[in-house]
Amino acid sequence: MSADVGRAPTPERILEAAAEEFAQYGLAGARVDRIAEGAAANKQRIYAYFGGKESLFDQVVGARILDLLDAVPFDADDLPGYAVRLFDFTIGHPELIRLLLWHTLERPGMLGALERSATSSAAKVVALRDAQARHPERLDATVPPDRLLGQVLATVHGSILMVGGMLAVPEGTALVDDVRADVHRAVTRVIAPASDG
Repeated sequence: MSADVGRAPTPERILEAAAEEFAQYGLAGARVDRIAEGAAANKQRIYAYFGGKESLFDQVVGARILDLLDAVPFDADDLPGYAVRLFDFTIGHPELIRLLLWHTLERPGMLGALERSATSSAAKVVALRDAQARHPERLDATVPPDRLLGQVLATVHGSILMVGGMLAVPEGTALVDDVRADVHRAVTRVIAPASDG
């Protein structure tokens, strides 16, 4: 445990230790005693602060999904560049994708951050609609902005899952570099206006 983590207040230490445990083992495989040990806290504190393992899992994933959603500033005027930056961020933080996948499998429909996620997505859709109006020569305005955003994100997330199965390929390898270029190329094609021919 780092010195910074050791100085953090107990709930933050618990959340940090729980994020590592849940990313590695999921909800079913995670152990509260390991979380307590990693957080330098006792199990009773975990239950007092978070009410139980399921609630702690939901809170960890809820906090981390916002990291994934908004850590990379959205740029509606440069969607291929945004997609590459999102790809790179996610490759550098594989625990976020693991947490989301575990949550989808073990707690579907229980994500506490859905409202905040919807707010984040709505702001991106508004920005994309404005960019479509300003740049019809670069952005297909015939596709609704929410669907266009979904296609961009699907390209990024599908490409991430393809890299080494579950992000097992280290950064800087030829495969990651190739897939990064594929993401840029694919998003450029997805957003392009249809040709008249």
